[in-house]
Amino acid sequence: MNVDTTKDNDALNGEIFPTFVRYLIPSILGLIAMTSSSLVDGIFIGNYVGITALAAVNLIIPIITLLFGVSMMMSIGGSVRGGKYLGEGDKAAASSIFSKSLIFMTLYGVASITLTLVFEEQIFASLGATKELFPVMSEYYRIIMPFVIFQLIIIPLYFFIRLDGLPNLAAIALGVGAVVNIALDYLFIAVYDWGLTGAAWATGISEVLSLLVILFYFFMPERTLSFSFRQNNWMEVFQAAYNGISEFINEVSGAIIAFIFNWMLIQRAGVDGVAAITVVNYMLMTGFMMFFAIEDTSQVMISQNYGARNSERTRAFLKTACVIVALLSLFFITVLVTASEPLIYLFVNEKGSAQTVALALEFVTYVWPIFIFAGFNMMITGYLTAIHLPFQSALLAMSRGLILPTGLLILFYSLLSDFRFIAALSIAEGVAFILAIALFLLYSPQKAISRIR
Repeated sequence: MNVDTTKDNDALNGEIFPTFVRYLIPSILGLIAMTSSSLVDGIFIGNYVGITALAAVNLIIPIITLLFGVSMMMSIGGSVRGGKYLGEGDKAAASSIFSKSLIFMTLYGVASITLTLVFEEQIFASLGATKELFPVMSEYYRIIMPFVIFQLIIIPLYFFIRLDGLPNLAAIALGVGAVVNIALDYLFIAVYDWGLTGAAWATGISEVLSLLVILFYFFMPERTLSFSFRQNNWMEVFQAAYNGISEFINEVSGAIIAFIFNWMLIQRAGVDGVAAITVVNYMLMTGFMMFFAIEDTSQVMISQNYGARNSERTRAFLKTACVIVALLSLFFITVLVTASEPLIYLFVNEKGSAQTVALALEFVTYVWPIFIFAGFNMMITGYLTAIHLPFQSALLAMSRGLILPTGLLILFYSLLSDFRFIAALSIAEGVAFILAIALFLLYSPQKAISRIR
């Protein structure tokens, strides 16, 4: 029996701008908190442990990114599918995909993390690390990896709780973890001098606390979604995952590009080069998380209005998202162009490597144009996922995240003897923007909704 879930649903009935902002602000705060563990770890590690430790942590990032890729694929694909069900008024179907997504991610997390610990040295070697870096990487890796299971479970809970109209709880849970991580980083690294061991424990403990807070969702009487272990039609899990495949591509592409970058920079600049790009990546991370928050908020709104066959509200939410993306893009470009040096010194102290700082400043001049296009590309990728066009969304994600940057990086690296090859990333984003506009024109809200049977 279907239950009407559209009544009092702001995504379907509320004012456009206030509703978007009400979901966007918790999303920005929550996603920044979600990534703050690596950001804060980077600041403390760079200032108190050293450049080599910072590079070692950066080399581990690709394997963690791969694990997150599956979680993001399942979580976003499942929540978008759940949003369509809620837009159609089918609470039971939405609760079913919620339950199956959570069960699948728990089983996946246990199995995958066990394997990453068993094959530790093989993984380090495949990431391009030298044997001299193995002990440094292990110090962080062996502690942090078991805690990743908590992060993999938090991600689907985060997206479904937002879908259920409770964005503040999701943001609070991640915010609690972020505050605890900062406090413990200071205590374990700056005060007790535990180095990478302290950074790993600080992050792990903060993730456990985030999960405990977000589990309060199951005790909230106003929630719409319910959880049950008894499920059937498990093929829907793979259908949902396919719908979120562009997010998997984004995460995996990031891991592959990071691997290629690390290899290229080790060849030309050694550990200082890897440390420098790590600092630049931390600077880009905040901006990309804000763009992702806009994409995430748009998906919550659009998936439900897509299910309700409301093209006018879908278009209105997209216009709102475009304006916010444009303003944020201008802000981040201004900050990178005018204030990159003080930002770099957040991660590298005055006594740190002058070579690392110089390289990071040079790298910024090649990557800041990414912000001209990245926000719009991410928003259109999310829009295509929200209207259940996984192939088109994956095509755009694959183009901007893997095919174009990989091809251009290899081409520029072979042609240029200095670090200008890094500009390949900005050029790739610009070319992908042309594809993004073409796909949006082909699948505008009115065209997309008219094809629903």
